[in-house]
Amino acid sequence: MSDVPANRRTRSVALVGPYGSGKSALFNALMAAAGTPLRRPSDARGRMDTELHLGHCGYLGDAWSIVDCPGSIEFLYDAATALAVVDLAVLVCEPSPARAPTTAPIFRLLQDLGVPFMVFINKIDTPNVQIRDTLDALQAHSRSPLVLRQVPIYDFERITGYVDLVSERAYRYRSGQASEQIQLPARMREPEETARSALIEVLADHDDALLEKVLEDIVPTPQEIYQDLRKDLLAGTVHDVLLGAGESAHGVRRLLKALRHETPGARETASRLGIDPAGPPLVQVFRTVHAGHSGKLSYARIWRGSIADGATLSGSRVGGIHRVQVDETVKVAQAEEGELVALGRLEGVPTGATLAAAGTPEPLPFPASPPPVYARAIGTADRKDDVKLSGALQKLVEEDPALSVVQDLETGETVLRGQGEIHLQTAIERMSRNYGLRLTAAPPAVPYKETIRQAVSQHARLKRQTGGHGQFADVKLEIAPRPRGAGFEFIDKIVGGAVPRQYIPAVGDAAEEAARKGPFGYPVVDIAVTLVDGTFHTVDSSDMAFKTATRLAMTEGLAKANPVLLEPIAQVTVSVPSEHTARAQRLLTGHRGQILGYAEKPGWEGWDDVQALVPQAELGEMIIELRSQTMGLGTYIAAFDHLAESR
Repeated sequence: MSDVPANRRTRSVALVGPYGSGKSALFNALMAAAGTPLRRPSDARGRMDTELHLGHCGYLGDAWSIVDCPGSIEFLYDAATALAVVDLAVLVCEPSPARAPTTAPIFRLLQDLGVPFMVFINKIDTPNVQIRDTLDALQAHSRSPLVLRQVPIYDFERITGYVDLVSERAYRYRSGQASEQIQLPARMREPEETARSALIEVLADHDDALLEKVLEDIVPTPQEIYQDLRKDLLAGTVHDVLLGAGESAHGVRRLLKALRHETPGARETASRLGIDPAGPPLVQVFRTVHAGHSGKLSYARIWRGSIADGATLSGSRVGGIHRVQVDETVKVAQAEEGELVALGRLEGVPTGATLAAAGTPEPLPFPASPPPVYARAIGTADRKDDVKLSGALQKLVEEDPALSVVQDLETGETVLRGQGEIHLQTAIERMSRNYGLRLTAAPPAVPYKETIRQAVSQHARLKRQTGGHGQFADVKLEIAPRPRGAGFEFIDKIVGGAVPRQYIPAVGDAAEEAARKGPFGYPVVDIAVTLVDGTFHTVDSSDMAFKTATRLAMTEGLAKANPVLLEPIAQVTVSVPSEHTARAQRLLTGHRGQILGYAEKPGWEGWDDVQALVPQAELGEMIIELRSQTMGLGTYIAAFDHLAESR
């Protein structure tokens, strides 16, 4: 970053887009074009779609922090956390109308967060690229107009260059180099004029002065168009679209120049978020990493002021400031306003926290973690590693709030929950690698229950003589079903002292304990156990004797009471684009689901919510099938509804 003046503030950009859009190649090309080529491991391309990476560079005197966000839908929350702190986003997509729907969740995320963004149609060096059709398909998912900044120049089936609609200059791509300016081809004059007029008309919809010029046939200057583009982009009323190919470095410098002109500064972004420019230094943590020997690193945006190493933020002392370059860190003495840096050893500070050098920090918006859709029961191959596993899971969830850990008291399992199969596989592999653990992972056990269909009366007697005091207890129980959800009830109907009062609590406790494992091996619920009669011995009776007799009566009685297995039923809401609604319904019925109805998803034009009741046992792999049938777009939320007799 030698070409960056010391007094120039850093601006930040996030690259977002669906899996396969080529963000990582574009990220590498941007860094290389800015004079900061990355040293990447050979398998970097395979890892980039599951990890967030940060890089720093300088271009034409400006300092930049660029965040490469994961592309898989299962890691969308990582993108959301980065978008919460950057100045602008670039939505990277493929030049394919058929793939345009995969951008829908990202368009939605950008628009909900209010982040200014532009679109970069990548991979245009492939044959038969359909720019206009792709743009039309993308427009279906954007609330605001998408306008082309460039018109492609075709040589037969391949795009070899472009015409910039603002400057009206033509360029020819050169692999790995800056594009070469050429004379505007005669065949491009008409398409260029048509596209430029369309661009100006869209901008005029939001600028009365420009509209007046259009009506009077006055051609606006390039500077006026640049100003309008920037104003509309920051307002979210227009999003410009650029073309290129990250692998070949086509259009990369044009993108850097567009970013340089249109990306808001740190103060502008702070103003958008309601941050007062006056006041003590203010930072916000957007990512947490446990980096081995470096300890805990909190990736943070410096919203206001500057932070020096050793400074105290909201009671926590900064133990090092690091500028991150993908997998490498460089320690610096100070971080300036606008920078994205990693702060060391902020123990107890969670992702999303805001910290101030003095006073109470302003609460800043931060995305809530999404509900889980996939789970695995986690264990260690060696039981002596259980304590180590507990610490590793705690750090894992701190690093990735889209993961959660539940200690299931009913099944005794440690359950790791997240956003999909790849999400959990990546997390488990990371734990194994970073903490030296040999882990097991399996589908979580379903917490089945049991109940009974009919009432029974059961007698049991314990009579045991072993020398000295013996054991004696005699009980007669009535075991009856209760309404679903009523739970366990013990009733005492002893009269005349058939069972002394001091032993009756032992009978109740033993009956409840015995109900924890019924004939099928699962807890028995919704039953009433009534002690109606019994006998005792003045010497040989005891609490223990009555507990043993009660357990015998319960074991025999429950087996005779027409037991039935109960399975948990979840209320599920599946959200899909409308064209996939019928597939979602078929998928639900194929998983023994009972469709309750469907309706348009509130606030999501072109999407439906399908409501259904689905056995929990059927939900384990359903998200994988749902995504495979909906281009990766479908998702669901589920919550326990009731217990039902197993079919």
